[in-house]
Parts: sequence; structure tokens; C-alpha cells
Amino acid sequence: MRRLILALILFLPASIALANEGGIELQKAHTDINDKASLQAGAKLFVNYCMGCHSIKYSRYQRMAKDLGLSDAEVMKNLMFSGDKIGDTMTIAMNPDDAKRWFGVTPPDLSTIARARGTDWLYTYLLSFYLDPKRPMGVNNLVFKDVGMPHVLWDRQGWQKAVHETVTDAHGNKHEVIKLELVDKADEAKAKSYRLDVLNLVNFLDYAGEPAKLQRYSLGWKVILFLAIFFIFAYLLKKEYWRDVH
Repeated sequence: MRRLILALILFLPASIALANEGGIELQKAHTDINDKASLQAGAKLFVNYCMGCHSIKYSRYQRMAKDLGLSDAEVMKNLMFSGDKIGDTMTIAMNPDDAKRWFGVTPPDLSTIARARGTDWLYTYLLSFYLDPKRPMGVNNLVFKDVGMPHVLWDRQGWQKAVHETVTDAHGNKHEVIKLELVDKADEAKAKSYRLDVLNLVNFLDYAGEPAKLQRYSLGWKVILFLAIFFIFAYLLKKEYWRDVH
């Protein structure tokens, strides 16, 4: 029974994620939380575009400043706009009831979204908004069908439209696929830059999901180096002991 319960716990989140993906092949994010410049850019994007609706309530401004190589003064000047104190958690003032009335659902806290969904899912999701006049927010998403979230980063990417195509597989079966194209071809340079924006934002959310990961990565090579040096001394000591035995 315990094994069955454990299997269900491990299987259900994966099943939910696959259902939401809708069969879309996820693009690789290739995040690197050791890239401080990327984390700083991602933090700036988050507080400017996401934090109006989404919090990361398990993160503190002061801890973020230390991990990202920023001073408290820099964070207070560039990343704090609501009168919070440097030691406060990164929460928002939006009333949950108001949010549900406006968007149809309360925007979730994003503290652990990267761990729950995966960085590839987030990366592909943020690249997959397209115009859909049938939706309340005027947009839809290939990864999360009928999403209630507006495309808040549209000005950095440009609008995309869905193009329906029929393709034939190797067995001769025809399938309809949806591809995304820019509405205005003049936005191609902007859209290319947007990919870097999304990478930085997802990188920051990956860090926010487990800030201690930075310390673990920093400590890891030191532990391995210590064990390697210790092995040498242990091996020489072993030879010294066993020399008298033989």
C-alpha cells in the first residue's frame, strides 16, 4: 500500500504537467544559476513585469541581493517600488478576491514554479503566447491552452499569430499542427532579443525555487577537492600500516 501511495504521489504531478503541455515539444532553456548577470536581468524583469500579480513569498530582498551580487542600496533603488523594507519577503499587495474577479483565477505565487513545472516548460510557455480574440485577455498559449494570463511581455516580443498546417507523418496519417509566426515581420530582431529575456527570467525563477542551490554548487567542488586530498593521505597511511604487516 505504501508503495502504491508513493507511486501515485510521484506520478500525478508528471501526469498533470503532461496534460497541460498538450503534446507540445518543450524547448530547452539551458539555465545557469551561476550566471549572476543573467539572474540580475531576470530579477529586473520579474519585478517590472510579473510582480504586479505574482509574488515569490519565500524569497527576501536582502537574501536575493546577497546571492545576486547586489548591494542593499542597489536592490532598494532598482528592484523595490512599493515601500517594502530590505528584509521583507517578496510579496504583493493585490487582493486575491480582486485578482480572481479580474482574471478568473488568483495568480499563483511563483516561489516554486520552476521546480513544479520545470525550466523547459516555463521557457516554452513564455515563448508560446499568440493572439486569440475568443479569449478574455485576447491571447492563448500553445503550452497552456485557454490560459487566463495576459501576455504581459508582448512589447518585448511583438505579437504572434497561430498558423494551422496539415502535415503527413511517415505512416501517411495527416495531422493538424499549430505554428506561431510574428504578426509584424519588423519585430524579428525584438523577438530574438526576447528569447534572452525569457531565459534570464526563467533562470531567476529557477534560482528563486531553491536559493540554497547556489551555496550547494559553490560548496560542492570544495568537498570533492577535500575528499581527493584526503584520499591521497589515507592511501599513503594505509601503505605505511600494511608495510609492517607484510
